[in-house]
Amino acid sequence: MDTPVHPLPVESLPQLIHDAMAAEQQRDFDRSIELFERAHQLDKTNVDVLLHLGLGHGWRCDYPAADCYFEKAVHTAVNTSWALLQAGWGCVIFENFEMADRFLRRAATRGDCSPEVFVHLAEICERRHRPEEGLDLIETALKKSPWPRAIPVQARLLRHRGKADEAETILRSFLRGSGYDPWVGAQAWYELGAILDRKGDYEAAMNAILQAKSLLLPAAKPLFPLLRQAQAQIQGSLTGISAEDIWRWLGDSDKLQPARRLALLGGHPRSGTTLLEQVLDAHPAISTAEETTIFEDEICWPFLKKHGQGIPLITALDSLAPDAINQMRERFFRCNELFLGRSLQDRLLIEKNPALNAMLPVMLRIFPEIRFLFTLRDPRDVCLSCFMQPLSMNPISSSFLTLEGTVGQYATVMGFWRSFLPLIPDSHLVVRYEDLVTDLETVSRRVLQFLGLEWDAEVLRFAEHAQKKLVRSPSFAEVAKPLFQSAVGRWRNYEKYLAPHLEKLAPFAKTFGYE
Repeated sequence: MDTPVHPLPVESLPQLIHDAMAAEQQRDFDRSIELFERAHQLDKTNVDVLLHLGLGHGWRCDYPAADCYFEKAVHTAVNTSWALLQAGWGCVIFENFEMADRFLRRAATRGDCSPEVFVHLAEICERRHRPEEGLDLIETALKKSPWPRAIPVQARLLRHRGKADEAETILRSFLRGSGYDPWVGAQAWYELGAILDRKGDYEAAMNAILQAKSLLLPAAKPLFPLLRQAQAQIQGSLTGISAEDIWRWLGDSDKLQPARRLALLGGHPRSGTTLLEQVLDAHPAISTAEETTIFEDEICWPFLKKHGQGIPLITALDSLAPDAINQMRERFFRCNELFLGRSLQDRLLIEKNPALNAMLPVMLRIFPEIRFLFTLRDPRDVCLSCFMQPLSMNPISSSFLTLEGTVGQYATVMGFWRSFLPLIPDSHLVVRYEDLVTDLETVSRRVLQFLGLEWDAEVLRFAEHAQKKLVRSPSFAEVAKPLFQSAVGRWRNYEKYLAPHLEKLAPFAKTFGYE
């Protein structure tokens, strides 16, 4: 009897899109791109698929491919203005603000564009230190529609222009209203808090910050289990890893070629990492990569998925063969060159990323020649700054919605560093924020010597350098200014709020010399 012939199953477009989006959310971009490509073959007019392909390639730092798919989406869409806005917003998500600017400015020339276009453009102008242009864009947005999200941006731009009183008036009028989105309201309260803090009205400033937190807390509750999971990963990342293991990894350097010039700039957020990064980025022999997800997306997560499931991290790391490690090294540097838009050649790459704590053993295994720069700042100033900083919501930033959570996150991160640094005594340098702002030249000379680089006075003109580039960190406005010392000891203005938590910070203050 003949064997029956069954036709090959026809792929379902909805299922492909569903699976592709799930892979995208898990940051498995290779898989998501593959599935969206198959969906695109089934329906070449699906604009959402094209936009997701652009987003996926953007996350992979393949900006020409991202641009190509976004252009296809724009030319395919019935509503061109909407597609331009979505393409521009996609570029904002993977932080290619230059590409975002191009798409959004095209949208802005169309009569049917949303006011959202002008607000996004204003935020890009803010990052480029062009507040006057940003304010003009906000005015255009508000003429089209009184879109609430424009108000906090308008207030920030006014403050940057030295018009804090006008910004305060706008914010108070807005906050007296009702019906605004909790996220928008929180941003308005945060900005009002920043203005009041600069005026020296500290109690009113803290009350404004607490109002912002109260608006964000309900929606953040689902993030708390993920926060606890992330904290557990940080706390357990050194389990089973000894100084002998690290010395053994360091001895593998000759097997990993070519040698790479790489440093990791880390510590706790708001401890001076961005300031030190901008100082070093002004050096002609240095390129800095600012808080990218390249190491997580391209190296760490694929490695853990393949090698680290159900076994101790030390076992997974020791199982890596030199050929596999060399491939990871090549991929990491290639993606960074795509991100930076230039070849590194013989330049030193500094990866500035305070979020890589749990992954540092992996980084050390793959790059045993790496140097570690660790920034320190008074724990009380760090916690206050994190608490008062408006941040996008994710599991880690959800810890900063309460002072108790902020101090707990600080203890988790700095507890890791307190255990990690003794394992790499010859590979790390501690840089104090307070020393950096009081004696920039001495500190920067010491850092450059540690990195094996010659002194260059350009680092002293870092603020001019930062004015010419687009800084991605939340502290982009501060690092484009000359050095100031007003943030040293700022916690004393809010001592009564921090008082219940000082006992938990005391061991760190003592260990790090801030008693």
